[in-house]
Amino acid sequence: MMHQPYELRLNHKADFRVKYNFKKPEDGGRQTGEPYQGIRSDFSYAEETGNRMYMIWPEFEDKNGDVLLYNDKPVPNSGTARMWIINNQMRPFHYEKIKVGIKGHFREGGLFSADCEVIEILDLKTNPIEF
Repeated sequence: MMHQPYELRLNHKADFRVKYNFKKPEDGGRQTGEPYQGIRSDFSYAEETGNRMYMIWPEFEDKNGDVLLYNDKPVPNSGTARMWIINNQMRPFHYEKIKVGIKGHFREGGLFSADCEVIEILDLKTNPIEF
């Protein structure tokens, strides 16, 4: 089965891009196998204390910056991903926080599965706020 790009599903472009690195299981990373395209991990800001996380999903890219269309084999352990703010009403909250160089994490419940850093702002401020 092929991955349907979020751009087609959500009818707008991604909000921002990150470079990411998944942690190894022995370093506190995923214990359930390697990540696949379509994983709906949440996002947290490295600077925030506590256990706050947001519905911002990664969509993994190949080395040329194109969306990986396969979802039947693992994505690279490190690379780049387009990031999608799923709750449109939270978008204004993220306007001032998402900047190039901001560090964050992919989260799977209490697990910090990957470290990431914002490398590019895409359509963050032009994507829809209302559904």
